[in-house]
Amino acid sequence: MASDTPESLMTLCTDFCLRNLDGTLGYLLDKETLRLHPDIFLPSEICDRLVNEYVELVNTACTFEPHESFFSLFSDPRSTRLTRIHLREDLVQDQDLEAIRKQDLVELYLTNCEKLSAKSLQTLRSFSHTLVSLSLFGCANIFYEEENPGGCEDECLVNPTCQVLVKDFTFEGFSRLRFLNLGRMIDGVPVESLLRPLNSLAALDLSGIQTSDAAFLTQWKDSLVSLVLYNMDLSDDHIRVIVQLHKLRSCGSAPPPISRHLDISRDRLSSYYKFKLTRKVLSLFVQKLGNLMSLDISGHMILENCSISKMDEEAGQTSIEPSKSSIMPFRALKRPLQFLGLFETSLCRLTHIPAYKVSGDKNEEQVLNAIEAYTEHRPEITSRAINLLFDIARIERCNQLLRALKLVITALKCHKYDKNIQVTGSAALFYLTNSEYRSEQSVKLRRQVIQVVLNGMESYQEVTVQRNCCLTLCNFSIPEELEFQYRRVNELLLSILNPTRQDESIQRIAVHLCNALVCQVDNDHKEAVGKMGFVVVCVTCFCLSLRSPCDQVMEFSWSALWNITDETPDNCEMFLNFNGMKLFLDCLKEFPEKQELHRNMLGLLGNVAEVKELRPQLMTSQFISVFSNLLESKADGIEVSYNACGVLSHIMFDGPEAWGVCEPQREEVEERMWAAIQSWDINSRRNINYRSFEPILRLLPQGISPVSQHWATWALYNLVSVYPDKYCPLLVREGGMPLLRDVIKMATARQETKEMARKVIEHCSNFKEENMDTSR
Repeated sequence: MASDTPESLMTLCTDFCLRNLDGTLGYLLDKETLRLHPDIFLPSEICDRLVNEYVELVNTACTFEPHESFFSLFSDPRSTRLTRIHLREDLVQDQDLEAIRKQDLVELYLTNCEKLSAKSLQTLRSFSHTLVSLSLFGCANIFYEEENPGGCEDECLVNPTCQVLVKDFTFEGFSRLRFLNLGRMIDGVPVESLLRPLNSLAALDLSGIQTSDAAFLTQWKDSLVSLVLYNMDLSDDHIRVIVQLHKLRSCGSAPPPISRHLDISRDRLSSYYKFKLTRKVLSLFVQKLGNLMSLDISGHMILENCSISKMDEEAGQTSIEPSKSSIMPFRALKRPLQFLGLFETSLCRLTHIPAYKVSGDKNEEQVLNAIEAYTEHRPEITSRAINLLFDIARIERCNQLLRALKLVITALKCHKYDKNIQVTGSAALFYLTNSEYRSEQSVKLRRQVIQVVLNGMESYQEVTVQRNCCLTLCNFSIPEELEFQYRRVNELLLSILNPTRQDESIQRIAVHLCNALVCQVDNDHKEAVGKMGFVVVCVTCFCLSLRSPCDQVMEFSWSALWNITDETPDNCEMFLNFNGMKLFLDCLKEFPEKQELHRNMLGLLGNVAEVKELRPQLMTSQFISVFSNLLESKADGIEVSYNACGVLSHIMFDGPEAWGVCEPQREEVEERMWAAIQSWDINSRRNINYRSFEPILRLLPQGISPVSQHWATWALYNLVSVYPDKYCPLLVREGGMPLLRDVIKMATARQETKEMARKVIEHCSNFKEENMDTSR
C-alpha cells in the first residue's frame, strides 16, 4: 500500500509562502511589483525549490493564481541564489528571464515556453559563464524576433508585427555547457553553426530536427555520451556518423544524470518513413558502440532477419543474457542494456530481450516503462501507451497499481491541454481507482487523483474528458473523500449541469454526484452549494426537461433538491422563489405515472413545509387539494402518501387560524390524513434517510393538531421497529423519550397515538444498552 506519511516541513512551508507571497517573503512595490523583504537572505536550495514549486503550482493547481512579477523576487543575487530551475509552458515570458539574469544559473530547463522570443536568447548570454545544462525543448518562438520592417506599410496595417527568424545567434562563450536540448526547434535555424562553438558537449537532444548532413556531430566524438535524434529522418549517412561517436561506447565515467545513451526512435504515425532498421545497422551499433548502456529504437520498421524464429528461441524462463537474445545482433553485447526502447516495434514481443528495462506494448511492465520514459517530451507516444494501460486495467488486472497511478497522474499534470493525454489518462484513472484496487491506495494518493481529475475538468471542456472524470469521481466515497475540494467539485459539476450543455449522459452522472455530495453533509455545506446556484440550475433543468420524456436527470435532480433543502431554510426559500411550486405541479401533471419522481418531489416539499415562515406560500386551495389527493397514492409503497401527509402535518401544526382557504376544509383534510395513516403497514421498509428527528419531534408536544402528532408518532414507531440499530440511538440522543412520555400523559392526544408512543418507548428500552451510543 502507498504511504500516507505527512508532507515534509519544507514542502508545507514552501507551499504556504508561495500562496502568501505578499506578507511572507515579499511586499508589493507600487501595489503591483513584488520585492523581497530587505532582511531576507535565501540560499540556493530554498530559492530553487521556491521557483520550481511555483511553476508546478501554476501548471497543476487551477486554484493557484500566478503573480505577474514573481521572478522579480530573485533579481538580486546578493539576497537570493538560483542555480537549478525548471520552467515550463506559457507561464514564462521574456521579462521573467530578464528579471533573474544576474543569477549564476548552472541548470536551466525551459520546456514548451512558447511565449519566449529572441529577447530571451540575449538573456541566456547572461548565464553563459555558469550554465552546464540547458534545455530549450519546445520553445518554438525563441528564435523569432518581432520586426516592423519599413516599406511594407500595407502589410503592417494588417499585421503590425512581423516575425523574423534569428540566424546569427550562436552558443559562443558557453564554455561550461555540457547538456543541451534543442528538441522541436523550428525549421530554418542553422543547427550546425549554432552549435559549433561548443567544444565539450556530453549530451545533445535534437528531437524533431531534420538535417540531411549529420557530419557536424563528429566534432564531439570524444565527449558525447548521450545523443537523442527522436523523429529525425535517418539515412545510411546518419548511421555512419553515429557509429563514429566513440564516447557513446566509452567506459569512461559520465555525470550521473547522463548515461551512455543513443535514441533514434520515432513516432511511427507522424509521417511516411522509408528508412528501416536492418540486421546490419543493429550489428553496427553493437560492434562500434559495444558499451552502450541505453538504446531506443522505438517506432521503427524492423526487418524480420533481426530476430530468430520462434522455433529457435531457447526454451525455459525469460532471460536477459545477451547470449540467449531473441534479437540476433544483440547476442554480441558484452552485457545487458540498462534500457532498450522497443515501443511499437515487433521486437518487443520476443521472448529473450537483453535489457533490464524494456519499453514496448507486450505487457504491463513494458507499457509502464514506456509511459515513464516518454511522458515529459513525447505526449503523442505517451497517450498511446496510456491507452494500452487502460486496456490492461479494464480487461486484466494491473499488478503494479501504485506505479501505474503515479505515472498517469504525472502525465495528466504535465500535459493538461493535450486532448489525447486527457482522454486516455482520465479513462485509465477510472479503472485504476475502482473498488478492486482501493485497499492498495493511500489517502494521499487518492487525493492526488481527485486533484488531477478536477484539473482536467477545469482545463479541458471536452465531452469525453468530462464524462471520464465524472465517472472516476464516482469511485470515491462521497462526500468524505471529496470534502477537501468540496466547493471546487460542486462548482465544476454545476457547470456541467448548465442547461446549455446537451450531453445527457454527463449531466446524469453530474447530478448523481451532486446528490451524493449534499446527502450526508452539514447544513453549512448545503447552504454553500445552494448559494453556488444549484437550486437555480436544477429548476432551469426541469423547465427544459418538461419538453421531453422524464429522464434520470430530472429524477436525480429532484432527489438532489430533496437532500439540499433538508433542514436548510435558505435553500427551501430559493426553491419557492424560482417558481418551484409551479414546476412541481407541471411535473405532476406531465408525468403522472412516475412514482420515484413523485416521492422525490413530495420529500422536497416536506422540507419546505418544515419551515414555518414558508408554510403560508403552500396555503392555497390548489396546493392543499393536490397534497390531499396524494394521501391516497399507492406509488412507491407508502412513500408518496407518507410525504404528502408529512407536508400537511406541518401545515396543520400552525392551527385553524392559519388555514387560509375555504376549500378543501381543514376537517375534511384531517379525516383523509387519519385514514391514510391507518392504511399504512407499520413494518413498511422505507426509502428515506433521517439524519435528525428534530422536525418530527417538534410535532409531539402540542394539542392543536392531534393528527400531526399521530403522524409523527407513527413515523418514529415505523423507523425504530424496522431499523432499530440506526434510529433507536438517534431518538434517545435527540431527547425523544421524554417527549413521548409527555404524549402519553396529554389529554388531547388520541388513544391510538398514546398506545403507539408506548410501543416506541418499549422498543427503545428493549434495545441492548451496550449497542447504543447516545452521546452527542
